Amino acid sequence: MIGPDKNKLYPNESIKTVCFISNLPKRFNVEIGEYTYYSDNTKSPEKFYDNIEPHYEFLGDKLIIGKLCAIAEAVRFIMNGSNNRMDGMTTYPFNIFGGGWEMITPTIEQLPFKGDTVIGNDVWIGQNVIIMPGVKVGDGAIIAANSTIVKNIEPYTIYGGNSAKLIKKRFNEERIEFLLKLQWWNWDEGKIFNNLEKLTSESGLDQLINEQNNCNFT
Repeated sequence: MIGPDKNKLYPNESIKTVCFISNLPKRFNVEIGEYTYYSDNTKSPEKFYDNIEPHYEFLGDKLIIGKLCAIAEAVRFIMNGSNNRMDGMTTYPFNIFGGGWEMITPTIEQLPFKGDTVIGNDVWIGQNVIIMPGVKVGDGAIIAANSTIVKNIEPYTIYGGNSAKLIKKRFNEERIEFLLKLQWWNWDEGKIFNNLEKLTSESGLDQLINEQNNCNFT
């Protein structure tokens, strides 16, 4: 045995509050990497898609989440469908209520569009975080609970607050560069299993750097 079955929705059958969301029914505009999980103690984690709002296929924006991410309860992804036209004196969306008001339905080009929302690999997102449209979150980042993310987050940093600000970098620039080149989340299951202690211990990064420098790393 070299780890849980990545193809099972509930990898641990005794814990039904956590699931690998890459195994949910596929959606046209959502991409989720292997082993990324969502945890929810108040409702079934199978309802993860309810946290992506509002998300319309005709707008073309995607939510892309990398591998081995940890997403806590009630995290919300606000997509471009939430945007109203902003170039007039009012932002009120008359057109959606009909009754003749639909005559001023804006074109897609007239609506604010921030592009895809992209979450990197090995990202930890705390409870009740709100991520706004078009945000890019780098690999290895941590987002504190109850934060609102309105701008891009650099790899291996910790952000928190409303709106979220940089708290600190997890490692120095040299180590971050090493980790971004290492891309351990792309290892096969056997290699991850054989390096679990290094991946999770305080001294593990030093060991990996030393092994890489000595060309002994497998």
